[in-house]
Amino acid sequence: MLFAAELRSVRFWEADNHTRVVFDVSAPIDYKLFVLDGPHRVVLDVASATAVGLDIPGAKGVVRGLRSGRQGSALRLVLDLDRDVQPKTFLLPPNDQHGHRLVLDLFEREARPMVVKTDIESRPSGQRKVIVAIDAGHGGDDPGAIGAAGSREKDITLAVAKSLAAEINADPGMSAVLLRDRDFFIPLEQRYALAREAKADLFVSIHADAFTNKAARGSSVFVLSQRGASSEAARMLARKENQADLVGGVSLGDKESTLAAVLLDLSQGATMGASEVVASNVLRGLARIGNLHKRDLQRANFVVLRSPDVPSLLVETAFISNPAEEKRLNDPTHRAKLASAVTDGIREYFATTPPQGTWFAANPQRASHHIVARGESLSAIAARHGCSVTALRATNKLNSDNVWVGAVLKLPPMSG
Repeated sequence: MLFAAELRSVRFWEADNHTRVVFDVSAPIDYKLFVLDGPHRVVLDVASATAVGLDIPGAKGVVRGLRSGRQGSALRLVLDLDRDVQPKTFLLPPNDQHGHRLVLDLFEREARPMVVKTDIESRPSGQRKVIVAIDAGHGGDDPGAIGAAGSREKDITLAVAKSLAAEINADPGMSAVLLRDRDFFIPLEQRYALAREAKADLFVSIHADAFTNKAARGSSVFVLSQRGASSEAARMLARKENQADLVGGVSLGDKESTLAAVLLDLSQGATMGASEVVASNVLRGLARIGNLHKRDLQRANFVVLRSPDVPSLLVETAFISNPAEEKRLNDPTHRAKLASAVTDGIREYFATTPPQGTWFAANPQRASHHIVARGESLSAIAARHGCSVTALRATNKLNSDNVWVGAVLKLPPMSG
């Protein structure tokens, strides 16, 4: 018998509320799925297919084991389970890392959607911490960019995200929510949905850039652009990151009404304006610790930045394709510096624009320093931080009102 496709390998991933099983196949396939109980099983009959060197793993998540056999001309795959599940399955086309794939997600019947817990409800009125949702880019079956020495972007982003969460949690006015704290994939729209569910005041997505030219280096900060990206490179980058939707198994074709509603909400403009302010602060913080790839704020149509009511930014920490930067991204000390710089920018934003009812609103404060951005004058900086030009000049021992991009200015202490 001539078989139309071969199943060549299988991989398992565990998320918070389901187990994902990914079969690598040689070509598009036709299959049927059904569920049996007594004991619990999920059965896949794959038409005109055969298993070639399929390494059957042991228990993983809800799966106790995997068996294969023949059902006429079809290949039958039986997953033995330890509980009842609600399966969801789909096919994925080839991408840069993998060929055709059959993906099977196993959701527990009684499982509730992933809920991100915060301490908002437990804090006294007027004293709640601002919530910062941190999204470690990629994960699970989506490794992201691969560095010159083999580092995977998904591992780097998770390590940076954990460092950032630790820095934020050390601040008395802020609390971090990690959207993923392990190696699993979250669909892109679900990432900003989880941030909204957590009642986040800010959404930060962490990534590591890559380019064919290994000399490319430095950090960049992005906000959403509705009308187009700020450069062709930004458009290319957005397309690359948005492809994770396909890697994660989410079809954009069935999201028209939801996406349309989100884009309509974004037209209000307030969220995008706030995103630009906090992103500019973060960019200045990153300028303090090293080279910036782009000194200006970048704009691109990233899916994860489309939240209608949560200010959102995406940080490309460095170029993982640059051997020197890849090495630094693997250094915990450098990751801590990155996290501190991003936290400084976030803290400055909430200190100068405190949400009502938060610790920042109840404890007025001002940032201790300001990093000069392109186009800023000494008078504009003084007005922004509520001090006089004379005091700002004296504190920094300036002989004139001239300032240069990237300069770190100490802010005079608050009077009274």
